[in-house]
Amino acid sequence: MAKIEYTYLQDLDRGELLSILNKDKIREHLVAHGLFNEQSLAEWVASKVSVDSTNGCKVRGIRVNGAVAGWCGIQFENESYELAIVLNETYWGVGIGVFKDMMVWASELGHSHVVLHLFNTRPEYKFLTKMASRVYESVMFGQKYTSYELRVLFVHSLRSLLHKNPLQPLRK
Repeated sequence: MAKIEYTYLQDLDRGELLSILNKDKIREHLVAHGLFNEQSLAEWVASKVSVDSTNGCKVRGIRVNGAVAGWCGIQFENESYELAIVLNETYWGVGIGVFKDMMVWASELGHSHVVLHLFNTRPEYKFLTKMASRVYESVMFGQKYTSYELRVLFVHSLRSLLHKNPLQPLRK
């Protein structure tokens, strides 16, 4: 079983993070932006460290079995707290575990709702639709998304619910 660990984003190996964020397969699922170099990555990490220090937000680097796997965060964007999960494709299978952990963080941070934006080219995820109080199309930075407004449960209820129901994507 994969061991997921969270660390401060600035503590991840920059070379490994740079490699992940510049992969074409990863970039297909991100807001369009230029390739990172060492300087732009340092600026981006500094901006995420600033987000992490903001009330209601949490940004972390992700390691799986000790290897740099990506990053995740709860950040305030577009008038709501949103979830962001970026994983190296090798570790896409741990995304559900990261999502579960982030929903617990959202509860601990006192949020009643958070939003997850997925490119509208992605399949519909049945578990997200069930959890969502609202599913809608949104446009940000010139790109279309399916946005899931997710109810945040109390931590003890959330842990029970998420561990009883496997989260399976609905294939179209």
